[in-house]
Amino acid sequence: MSVGPLELRAMARARALGATALGTTSPNPAVGAVVLAPDGTVAGEGATAPPGGPHAEVAALAQAGERARGGTAVVTLEPCAHTGRTGPCADALLAAGIARVVVAVPEPTELAGGGAARLRAAGVDVVLGFQQEAAERGALAGWLTGVREHRPYVIWKVAATLDGRVAAADGSSRWVTGPEARAEVHRLRAGCDAVVVGSGTALTDDPQLTVRDADGRDAARQPLRVVVDRRGRLPAGARVLDDAAPTLVSRATGPDELLAELFARDVRRLLLEGGPTLAAAFLRAGLVDEAVVHLAPKLLGAGPSLVGDLGITGIGAALSFSPAELTPLGGDVQIRLHPTRHTGGGTRTGGDGPDGGS
Repeated sequence: MSVGPLELRAMARARALGATALGTTSPNPAVGAVVLAPDGTVAGEGATAPPGGPHAEVAALAQAGERARGGTAVVTLEPCAHTGRTGPCADALLAAGIARVVVAVPEPTELAGGGAARLRAAGVDVVLGFQQEAAERGALAGWLTGVREHRPYVIWKVAATLDGRVAAADGSSRWVTGPEARAEVHRLRAGCDAVVVGSGTALTDDPQLTVRDADGRDAARQPLRVVVDRRGRLPAGARVLDDAAPTLVSRATGPDELLAELFARDVRRLLLEGGPTLAAAFLRAGLVDEAVVHLAPKLLGAGPSLVGDLGITGIGAALSFSPAELTPLGGDVQIRLHPTRHTGGGTRTGGDGPDGGS
């Protein structure tokens, strides 16, 4: 079944709407939905509310009202067919008189599955899998990783100079990048359920790890701050222990144990902001799903590297990434990448664990 240009634009908008809900919906998926009236104009749109609130389709239908009758719903995830804290979205679409549903990602869980079949049985035209890959790489990535691998989706964020230094040799350069890049870090944090550093970074930089707005004020919603400190080195006066946001001090001895601990706390998107040692532990384990690199057009020639020892001795064993997006940030550049080759669980190395130096 063909998909027209109006539905194409509506799906792009639905993906963008889903992204606006990141950091607020876990353990539920961040879904976006657009309702088109029969003439193809946008009648309503919505994104998943925090747990217990309306799903994206229901929010879009409420905005559309009677204009939804005979129209099309464009949704990033197949409408659910089960009753949880809210009713089935498939039933809401039928009650609204929707004639056609275009879906990016088929429902992967048995619990919520069956929505497309229910709609088709009632005579609704249903398209499944439209722009599925783009939707899976977007706002649904964290939730899908949780469904498939029972762990959070890990985003590694690092700021470095052109020669891969995260600080000067004398420790004088706490900020490698400029204000635009630092503002982007706060947007990244806001879209995640938790932010993690090792005890080495907590001791060296004493970060607060909160989300702040453009005026420097703490945002209303804060992700969980996580410090991996298996040796109990974090001082009681550390800024990460203040009352600005919740904090977990984890004694996990490896990334797998840490991710299991966070998954049990409904963390589905994790921002890895720790230093080179923590980054290396996750990369060695094949547990980085996305990298966000902020490059400053500077050279230092010395100082700590952006990542620690990966146990790689030859170029043929190098970890490789595929660039997904390049964005100027003032005088710096942001590069988003996805791993194309990683070591995986079979080549993990031992050593100091995940809470080493920054």
